[in-house]
Amino acid sequence: MDETILIVDDEEDILDLVEYTLLKEGYEVITCKDTKNVKDILDEEDVSLIIMDRNLPGVEGSEFIKQIKQEGYNYPVIYLSAKDKSEDILDGFERGGDDYITKPFDLNILKARVKAILKRVKRDVEIQKEGDILYDATQKKFFIENKEISLTKLEHDLLLVLMKNKETLLSREFLLEEVWEDHQNRQTKTVNVAIKRLKEKIDPKNSKEYIKSVRGEGYIFSTKSS
Repeated sequence: MDETILIVDDEEDILDLVEYTLLKEGYEVITCKDTKNVKDILDEEDVSLIIMDRNLPGVEGSEFIKQIKQEGYNYPVIYLSAKDKSEDILDGFERGGDDYITKPFDLNILKARVKAILKRVKRDVEIQKEGDILYDATQKKFFIENKEISLTKLEHDLLLVLMKNKETLLSREFLLEEVWEDHQNRQTKTVNVAIKRLKEKIDPKNSKEYIKSVRGEGYIFSTKSS
């Protein structure tokens, strides 16, 4: 088990108890008493799940999660909070929570909820679907309308990077560095050629426009028009 869980809680006894419990379950654990260093940790560590208190010094926990989700930090979150009113719980879910556990809590329930969310996240990573395109990570294969697409390794890697960064303008330089191992010896027009071939395979009739070209800038993967 290699999942890393970030726990944010200003109550030291709860922080220690949850950390001890999850370590015994085989997880890697990082703890914080406030949100000051959370974004730095998320930037530096491979975090799988955040367990977040709401009554924190400085910024309220669910407000902090709402803010960082708007900035693109899309991590699953379990709120562990003494705020136990129905409206509090609903607020938690509306502000990016995937689950909500009220204090005092049962450690066995916490362990079960953590396991369930990590299992779901893993399944979501294994199967990625954007529009008509489905990627099965276990097979490393792409399918369109349930039909496998025959791609070279380079085309596979290129499409995967585009899908993972959907609705984002990616420069040719970025794609070159991400996909080509010998990118230092390549020119950006190499990307143009590869994109053209990829588009011919995934959208031969050019009716879906999965990959849009932005003149002088790069490419955007989008399924909004499909």
